[in-house]
Amino acid sequence: MQEQIFRILAGILHLGNVVLEEGNGDSSAISPRDKSLQTVSELLGIDLEDIRKWLCNRKIVSGREVFTKPMILTEAVFSRDALSKHIYAKLFDWIVTQINKCFAAKAKPYRFIGVLDIYGFETFEINSFEQFCINYANEKLQQQFNQHVFKLEQEEYVKEQIEWEFINFYDNQPCIDLIESKLGILDLLDEECRMPRGSDQSWVEKLYDKCKKWEHFSKPRLSNTSFLIAHFADKVGYECAGFLEKNRDTVSEEQINILKSSQIALVHSLFTEKEKGAPPTKVKVLPTGSKSKQMRKTVGSQFRDSLNLLMMTLNSTTPHYVRCIKPNDDKMAFTFDPTRAIQQLRACGVLETVRISAAGYPSRWTYHEFFCRYRVLCNSKDIKRNDMRLTCEKIISNMINDEDKFKFGRTKIFFRAGQVAYMEKLRADRLSACGVMIQKHVRMFLHRNRYRTMRRAALTIQKYTRGLKARRHVHHIRRTAAAIKIQAAIRGWVKRVQYKRLVYTVTQLQAHARGARARERYQHMRRVKAAIVIQKNVRKWQAVYHYKMAMGGIIILQGMVRCFLARKQLKKLKIEARSVEHQRKLNKGLENKIISLQQKLTEAKLEVGNVKTYKEEIVTLKEQLSEMKGVETQLKNSSNRVSELEAMVAKLTQEVEAERGEKMDVLSEKERAEKENRELVEKLNAENAKLTEELMTAKKQEAKKEGEELLKRKYEAEKQQMIMEYSEEKSSYQRLLKEFNRLEQKNEQMEEQMAKMMGGNSHKRTASNVSNLSGASDAPTELVRDDASEFNSIIVDDDVGYGSVRSRASEASDNSRNLESIDWGSPQKGDTSEIRIPVPEKLQELEMENAKLKDDLNRLRKSIADSEPQNNRIQEFMKQFEALQDELERRREECIQLRTVLANRAHDLRSLTQSSYGKDVDIVNEDGELAIAYQTQKQVNRQLEDELKSEKQRYREAETEYKSELDRLRRDNDRQQKLLAQNLTKGGGSQPETLLQSEIMRLTSENLNLQGQVDNLTEQLKKYKRSLKAYAKKIKESGGTGSKRSSTHGSPYGGDPPDLLDVAAPAEGEAMPVIRKKERDYMGMFEYDRRDEMQIIRVLIYELKPRVAVTFLPGLPAYILFMCIRHTDHINDDEKVRSLLNNIVNGVKRVIKKRHEDLDSTVLWLSNTLRLLHNLKQYSGDKAFQAENTVKQNEQSLKNFDLSEYRQVLSDIAVWIYNGVIKLMEEKVQPLIVPSILEHEAIAGLSGNKPGGMRGRAGSVARELESPVEPQKALDLLLKEMTQFYRTLAMFGTDPELITQVFRQIFYFICAGSLNNLLLRKDMCHWSKGMQIRYNLSHLEQWTRDMRLHEAGVTDTLAPIIQAAQLLQARKTDDDVNSICDMCDKLSVSQIIKILNLYTPADEFEERVPISFIHKIQNKLQERAEGEQAQATLLMNTKFAFPVRFPFNPSSIHLEDIELPESLNLIMLKKV
Repeated sequence: MQEQIFRILAGILHLGNVVLEEGNGDSSAISPRDKSLQTVSELLGIDLEDIRKWLCNRKIVSGREVFTKPMILTEAVFSRDALSKHIYAKLFDWIVTQINKCFAAKAKPYRFIGVLDIYGFETFEINSFEQFCINYANEKLQQQFNQHVFKLEQEEYVKEQIEWEFINFYDNQPCIDLIESKLGILDLLDEECRMPRGSDQSWVEKLYDKCKKWEHFSKPRLSNTSFLIAHFADKVGYECAGFLEKNRDTVSEEQINILKSSQIALVHSLFTEKEKGAPPTKVKVLPTGSKSKQMRKTVGSQFRDSLNLLMMTLNSTTPHYVRCIKPNDDKMAFTFDPTRAIQQLRACGVLETVRISAAGYPSRWTYHEFFCRYRVLCNSKDIKRNDMRLTCEKIISNMINDEDKFKFGRTKIFFRAGQVAYMEKLRADRLSACGVMIQKHVRMFLHRNRYRTMRRAALTIQKYTRGLKARRHVHHIRRTAAAIKIQAAIRGWVKRVQYKRLVYTVTQLQAHARGARARERYQHMRRVKAAIVIQKNVRKWQAVYHYKMAMGGIIILQGMVRCFLARKQLKKLKIEARSVEHQRKLNKGLENKIISLQQKLTEAKLEVGNVKTYKEEIVTLKEQLSEMKGVETQLKNSSNRVSELEAMVAKLTQEVEAERGEKMDVLSEKERAEKENRELVEKLNAENAKLTEELMTAKKQEAKKEGEELLKRKYEAEKQQMIMEYSEEKSSYQRLLKEFNRLEQKNEQMEEQMAKMMGGNSHKRTASNVSNLSGASDAPTELVRDDASEFNSIIVDDDVGYGSVRSRASEASDNSRNLESIDWGSPQKGDTSEIRIPVPEKLQELEMENAKLKDDLNRLRKSIADSEPQNNRIQEFMKQFEALQDELERRREECIQLRTVLANRAHDLRSLTQSSYGKDVDIVNEDGELAIAYQTQKQVNRQLEDELKSEKQRYREAETEYKSELDRLRRDNDRQQKLLAQNLTKGGGSQPETLLQSEIMRLTSENLNLQGQVDNLTEQLKKYKRSLKAYAKKIKESGGTGSKRSSTHGSPYGGDPPDLLDVAAPAEGEAMPVIRKKERDYMGMFEYDRRDEMQIIRVLIYELKPRVAVTFLPGLPAYILFMCIRHTDHINDDEKVRSLLNNIVNGVKRVIKKRHEDLDSTVLWLSNTLRLLHNLKQYSGDKAFQAENTVKQNEQSLKNFDLSEYRQVLSDIAVWIYNGVIKLMEEKVQPLIVPSILEHEAIAGLSGNKPGGMRGRAGSVARELESPVEPQKALDLLLKEMTQFYRTLAMFGTDPELITQVFRQIFYFICAGSLNNLLLRKDMCHWSKGMQIRYNLSHLEQWTRDMRLHEAGVTDTLAPIIQAAQLLQARKTDDDVNSICDMCDKLSVSQIIKILNLYTPADEFEERVPISFIHKIQNKLQERAEGEQAQATLLMNTKFAFPVRFPFNPSSIHLEDIELPESLNLIMLKKV
């Protein structure tokens, strides 16, 4: 039987899963592949095709004809649901009948106890027929409760003859009459259900018409499909949709016949047995005959009848009421919502009952009960057994003096509120005094017996212990004597074995030593023989080498002689080559650059043309969209007009029907009414024809609108999905960004260490090794090393005058050889020390002779080539000769240029020495200081060249990567453009606007990214060229005359590097910037020169200290920088704004990397970065960010630049700084977590309740090793640190939402650390420690309330450790399994089992947790463990980070009111 019940229930569930589809026309169908219907037929034992047919069709009987009519989809769904409910109701009635048969008694019962459990009042956003029935039942029950409680209360006082004033209470009988009276809601609902074409809308209109006389009924203002009923608890609004179908709830007879033919015995019996007094079911069968139509009852009438029967039963019994109050709506433990509880008490009528009771005498006793209870408070002489009232009066007179506090009735004593508690206190004091006396004597007796027993036991233990000790001593003496004998024998044997091993070892060593000496002699003889052979071959090689060198010298000498003879002709040819070919080679690189720039220009023009076409397409699409919107408004107006005309037609139809009903007897009036009706119908038909035509046109437009709405819905769905994916990608991107910043910082630290290890001091020069007059640079070593890479690229790309034709292999050697070829004069007595340089006139003569020789040599070479054109050797020799001549010419030009430079330097040096020393010029170089300075400068130049080569290689690799990335992006861009063109040609005008907008936005963003990369590379290249030209000039001057570097050229950031700066703190008297009245109309921007850009960045970012910034307006650096950005936008200078933003980003990064361990600095720049980001959004011009702006602020928006890309960069930097702040806070909090949360013991009296087996581990020594902080002070230190964090964040103007996110992450870290430590320490797992932990956590919760962070859900992250503490305190019996599982919903299964296994009783009176209890918990939690993937681990992840979001926070400060503080010394900024 049980199996059949389960089959029926499973069939009901599968019947609900049957999917009904729309068929052809007004019909419905079930797919043949529907597995749910097949399962239903198998479980219920019915025919599959029959049930498929009659779920989608119904039978109609008209006279003698029977028709089968298909049902539409909604009717079929209602039929399926009604059949499911009917089967379930039949099964429920059968089960109730069987249970009643089992419990039925043979004799007729005279008394019974019944329990009625119903829902309370229900009110939701949408209330339907179910809520209406439940609230109707509650109204009836509340009326019975009022009559029972209030009337009985007053009848009690009247019966006892107590003076009492009657109280009027609320009577809800009018509300009940509204629902169940004639022409009430239920009556009108049944009437509408009997109408052939009744609908929910017509029923609710009847309610508006018929029920408006009731005070408890009202119509909403903005709805025509709902109505309001004023119940005794609250007003409830009901939607009329579905009331009629739920009230009918009918099942066709064909479906019942199918169930009757079931092969399952129970199903067959449910629908064939006759109902014997069973209550009517809610679902009625709809027979095909017409006679039973009058027999049907609706669900509302059945519910009303059953409710009346219930009220009759309640009125015939003595009811007692139990009111269940929910403490909160969130189902949270240890949380009580007083407001919600008061609402429930008021809705249940409890407050009214309490008011009546409080006004009267709520406490009452019979005289006998009062005497039995308080007998202990009177003396024996006051007791009179015959007159209990007199006895009670004497007892009360001794305790209560105020006669208004009590009243004596006929059989009872009545007390005011609070008097019984007072008498109970007196009684408890009297009983306590008696109990203390009894306990004193009993305890004395027990302790005396215990002492005697312990004394006898101690004497017995001493006796046996002394005997055992004596026997052990004798046994020890015997064992000692035997051990001595064994030791003597063993030691002799050991010595003999050692001697034999020693003899064997010595023999082996001698043999190996002799063999080693013999092998060594043999090897020596082999090496001597090999050396003789090597000497022979080396001597032979030396002779051959000297011969070859001699022959080579002879050949070179011959070549030099031949060159001398052809010098005149060579000179003439060289002059011609220098005039034409040299210039051509010089301009070769420039031509290549011009060609590449032209290509870039053509590509940029193509991109601009594509963007223009996209913009034109966007404009056309916007125009089409505006036209469609106009059509949509016209369609709405026409639909409104149609609805008004339909309402007018319905109204007129109702009036005609009313006239027909009233004037049926008068034929003439009827004919006249028919004529008027026909005329009116003809007019309406004409109007309807016109409206039909308009409606057809409107439908066509509406079809278009529906297509657009469908596309919009798809777009919104895709948009929501993209938003969800974006949030997930953002969280993962933040984690990757955090990891990237950490690795980048680690990489920089390793590079600095590498630089130190490779000898960072090799370039430094001091006054001890360099002369003051040598002209060496005073710049720090780090600046030289930073600029080296820039110089190397310019040496390769640009020709600075050393000749363009030179081999790369000989580059380093040529540079060193050119400098070494300079002849410095050695100091002699009586001569001035100067550089030997030839006379310029002599050089000119030599150049002329050289040119003549070149001409002669060229003519000779041409004659040789013309005379013997077939000789390949001659041709090859001529080519080699031309290359040598070119190299010689290049070397010559280099020498000339170097000599010119050295002559100028020497002239400057002589003039300097003469001006400084007068005639004693020898002092300048008396110790060879100039030669030493030159050698030092030469070494520095060589080292710089080596470093420049490495930097050059790295720059080339980076350039190659950038070019490949640009090529890839260009290919991707071309591919996307082709796809877009194809989509446009295929789709035409039917393509949705969203596709075009998304593609255009994506392509625009990609083009902007590419353009930004190109601009960055171009700007970087220009910077390299400018700086390298300067360094090339300095190297050309071979060190120069010590031109000192200014603060703006020594570092790319202006002045000294940021790491070497030390700015003094501002004076204490400096205050925040004053916002004063405007003397003139400012535009809210700061004008500055681009040359002062790095100075501004240095003052506002590098040198700004937190102790100075705290005295300013919060976010003042961000406001100043943004006002500078506004000025660049105002003048439309894209290079200037790009340079400023890049320097701001790089400056913030450098400051954070340098001061990443300073919390004040990181919080300062977190706040300023976010403020700059908010300003960029607020003044971007986007309407989404201008909602709270003033008119002036909207006028100050950026006009020329779109800085959305830089907003993303600033957002990434803010995420990086935020992670750094979290890391700093976690490092400070980590050593305080365990001492403050787990080890801190603030509740007195619980420290001694620790488990006995764990006291040794929890000693003072172990505590000192485990906790670096004293536990009694740890909690205060933790709260102090948290308060300091909060003050720091608030002091620098951090957004409140961001502060909430910070402390949410910190509280999660505290929870994870404390819970993980608790799971690893058994000495912490007992009930007293759980109470201590809960008490310690309450301090953190109070701290969040004090800081107003509790409303943001910060304390929700402490839920796991709170539940762990509650688990330690909870009872652990079999009855508490469900409550523990429900309580610990934030803990994983493994964590709960681990805590229960570690649980240790606090004393000997507490039992350990039984294994069976742990198994029950584990089995209960298996259901939750199946879907618990993230909580499968035992320990919490302390590295988990919540995704950070920066909500937009606009500023109310006007930019024109901001003034610069004098302490910043920003005189280069001019307010505009």
